[in-house]
Amino acid sequence: MKKLLILLGLLASTLVATGCARSLAGDSYSREEAQRPISFREGTLIEIRKVRLQGTDSKIGLGSGAVVGGVAGSSVGQGRGAIVGAVVGAVVGGIAGAAAEEGLTREDAWELTVRMNSGEAMVVVQEIGKNEKFAVGDRVRVLQSSGKTRVSPAAPLAPAPASSAPAAAPAGPGKAPAASNGEVRL
Repeated sequence: MKKLLILLGLLASTLVATGCARSLAGDSYSREEAQRPISFREGTLIEIRKVRLQGTDSKIGLGSGAVVGGVAGSSVGQGRGAIVGAVVGAVVGGIAGAAAEEGLTREDAWELTVRMNSGEAMVVVQEIGKNEKFAVGDRVRVLQSSGKTRVSPAAPLAPAPASSAPAAAPAGPGKAPAASNGEVRL
């Protein structure tokens, strides 16, 4: 019974640890990126493709699986049989744990091809964010910080404010036009 509780505890900790992976979506920032300058360039999305990001390989699944498998395998037989069972259980458990970690942390992602305003093209792969919607032709920002690149929707361009002041009267030769508020425009 004690071995079963240990086994379940280790399995639960593996699932919790693999579920705590950082997001790689465009709308997600790490704590290290907060309050730091981030440069960006703007462009237009010219292609979008759905791809898969491989799962993590942090060795947590491997280690937890090996411990769980070793504990389970040690309950087989007695003496040398228990030792052999523990070793075989640890190996099999480690392989199974690593595979479980990779499978549980695998994510869908976007492969976004952006034509920058400069004319150059760039491809960025990022996890699909919950609130991110992209379509070919969208204006986007390509943000770069600390060696990481992400794509996010560009803010729509604000219309130029309409001037309610009347146009200044044309100036005579050698005179600057006068503004409606009395300032001189050069």
